[in-house]
Amino acid sequence: MVAEASPSSDIFRPDFDIALPYLPEVHPLQGGAPGQLQQHSPQPGATFLAVAEERGRWLTASTHASACPWGRHCEQDPGPHQTHPGETLPNATFCLIPGHRSAAFCFLQALQAGCIPVLLSPRWELPFSEVIDWTKAAIIADERLPLQVLTALREMLPSRILSLRQQTQFLWIAYFSSVEKVIHTTLEIIQDRIWGASARPSLMWNSPPGALLALPTFSTSLKDFPFYHLQQGSSPESSFSALIWVGVSGEPLLKLIQVVAGSRHCAQILILWSGEKPPPDRWPETSVPLTVIEGRRKATDRFFPYSDISTNVILSLDAHSILSTSEVDFAFVVWQSFPERMVGFLTWNHFWDEARGAWGYSTKMTNEFSMVLTTAAFYHRYYHTLFTHSLSTALRTITDDTPICVDILMNFLVATVTKLPPIKVPYGRQQQEAGPLAAEGPGSGPEPQPQDCINRVVTGFGHMPLVSSRVRLDPVLFKDPVSVQRKKYRSLEKP
Repeated sequence: MVAEASPSSDIFRPDFDIALPYLPEVHPLQGGAPGQLQQHSPQPGATFLAVAEERGRWLTASTHASACPWGRHCEQDPGPHQTHPGETLPNATFCLIPGHRSAAFCFLQALQAGCIPVLLSPRWELPFSEVIDWTKAAIIADERLPLQVLTALREMLPSRILSLRQQTQFLWIAYFSSVEKVIHTTLEIIQDRIWGASARPSLMWNSPPGALLALPTFSTSLKDFPFYHLQQGSSPESSFSALIWVGVSGEPLLKLIQVVAGSRHCAQILILWSGEKPPPDRWPETSVPLTVIEGRRKATDRFFPYSDISTNVILSLDAHSILSTSEVDFAFVVWQSFPERMVGFLTWNHFWDEARGAWGYSTKMTNEFSMVLTTAAFYHRYYHTLFTHSLSTALRTITDDTPICVDILMNFLVATVTKLPPIKVPYGRQQQEAGPLAAEGPGSGPEPQPQDCINRVVTGFGHMPLVSSRVRLDPVLFKDPVSVQRKKYRSLEKP
């Protein structure tokens, strides 16, 4: 087996050799540079070509002109154009790339910029072609038919252009933005060959979040993951498992159990006992099964993939969480519409501190947020597997040493996978008075300086994945001056 960058198509052996991307001399080792689609987006109604030239330079020309800006296959006036250094890709929709191997370097530039690669009779194998369906992100054209190529690009539907550009960004971020991802992808391809029939399906490789974040150790069935319901035409589960972390038993815990058990969507309650004293012998009778799990008194216990969890949906709670059954029911219904995201009640927000030159986070209750506290949040069970088996030991050690970091780490993980913010839902006045629930989490102690925790996690990930939002989802007629009898979730508005 030969793993080579942009190998010649004449000598490449499909399903045996591996085609690697042609990386520049300076390429991020970890994390990776983000895609540039937002920064390089043509003005509405304008379509541009970028043609790869020697030494990594680009020539641009409008496809609206009757022009042939590459080679000497046509006699039309090429029209206005401009060259750019190889480090900066022009604002282009289509990137024409010659078929010779020396142009393979420009291929990754086009992906990063969200510029649709138009490969002119390529004589080299596209990277990771064994698993990546390049027809969803690139166009293979015949360099002998320049006028027909220009006509096809000019007449392409906007919806098709958008789909291709979005796929370039996904592939860049998932597999090519860092050396670490390129190596990881290569090893996963080899692993899939070994597994044979148990290998990941093509949909996992070619749709978000990508095969590197869809662990086959969790499942080989697409329906078990939170990302593929739309493509499969399926619906998320209609029940959840409540996982309650407990340090000390008391009246708040007993009341919380009754509240959660009263939800029509609750399938089971699991008590994760992490107290110094043994758990009590007797627990309140509930309408759903109640199981006690002995924890190790570590913050990461909350996100371990326990075999006792029988559903794909988890409601993560703290023994001191204060919720009503209506709040639980509504939050779960919201989660069913966003199964790949976290849905929670209390939020934090991250920010860049110019004075310190570092990241920080705020626990104040504001409209803007980027994290939800896992002491009262819904999310998919798969994130427990991802947390335990994909995060480095160093990152998990941070949360065991500084337990308040566990919320930050989990939000980083989900944001890295989804590239989206969490969902916030309303909560009652009693929760506002209770203050941040994270203070009651495992190993609670003095809160560290914001940058001490969040910046260590940023370093571990290699980038800042959190996305801010100002959206809160409320029930229909929430706070509207109408009869309470017309409202489905009535207790959400009670003082």
